[in-house]
Amino acid sequence: MRILLIGGNGFIGPAVVPRLQQLGHEITLFHRGAEQNFYPELKHIQGDRQELPNYAEAFRELAPDVVVDFILSSGRQARELMDTFKGIARRVVALSSMDVYRACAILQGLEKGPLQPIPLAEDADLRTTRQTYPPQMIQVLRGTFAWVDTEYDKIPVEQTILSDKELPGTILRLPFVYGPGDRLHRLFHIVKRVDDGRKVILMDEAAAQWRGPWGYVENVGAAIVAAITSEQAAGRVYNVAEPHGWNELEWTRKIAEAAGWRGEITVAPSAVAPAHLKKNGNLQQHWLPDTTRIRRELGYREPVEIEQALKTTIAWERANPPQILDPSRYDYAAEDACLELLAATKNKA
Repeated sequence: MRILLIGGNGFIGPAVVPRLQQLGHEITLFHRGAEQNFYPELKHIQGDRQELPNYAEAFRELAPDVVVDFILSSGRQARELMDTFKGIARRVVALSSMDVYRACAILQGLEKGPLQPIPLAEDADLRTTRQTYPPQMIQVLRGTFAWVDTEYDKIPVEQTILSDKELPGTILRLPFVYGPGDRLHRLFHIVKRVDDGRKVILMDEAAAQWRGPWGYVENVGAAIVAAITSEQAAGRVYNVAEPHGWNELEWTRKIAEAAGWRGEITVAPSAVAPAHLKKNGNLQQHWLPDTTRIRRELGYREPVEIEQALKTTIAWERANPPQILDPSRYDYAAEDACLELLAATKNKA
């Protein structure tokens, strides 16, 4: 097939391109040209995602069978995508997010109860508010990902992609993606504690019990390829995440062990845990997805085992630490004081 990747030169694209190449597909990348050495053997169309209709003639000449948009941020962008490729492509695959679920809004404190039951299947309740995250969080995301705009909301993206009768669409709801190239450095805060020689990793009780969606970048890439190459995926929505469903305590232990740490994890009651170890929102609302559908319909399985995924990611985090660190996240003095308080309380008991 002829496959066009929009924004496929970022974090997740390198986990998709080699698999498509191995399958013998013809790949073209549409991007702003910032990564000049990204797969030079492939065809590139340089352009601005915000001006997609201006490149319609080049797209028509390419005549892609499938268009994959990695960087959709709003319903407006999704409408431009569908209008541009109607009559040109046979199908569109769009990357969405688990943040479409109402569970996300309850977690963030943007909607009130009742708690949503987990695991969240693809037909679980979606957010009723169009505010995905608090404004300050959107600003953080925009500072890290240039494609996130002020209209960011994946719900109208999904509605637009799936409602076009002339151009079938497929939606992939992605988890917290970690691995080499992760700009959010999702595992670094644990790796740093290990490398700083912390004998005890302290966790807030509520945060330790919380469960969220995770996915190693190579495995997420394999899921995207499965959706690209299967005609059965037309008109379907798929959750993509690892199946283990660990809580943050279990996840932290796995990461620390993979980093070579043999220390102790201590969970502190939220009433005494340092503020920097706490997570905002309603942590009684877990955010764990059901991934049965993509496994059953597309035969998807993670090609990389979790132990190897963690070791590879940890090695990358150590070689590529964040350029800017927030020292408040590593207030070891506050953590040690809390540990002393817990020890004193235990001795009194």
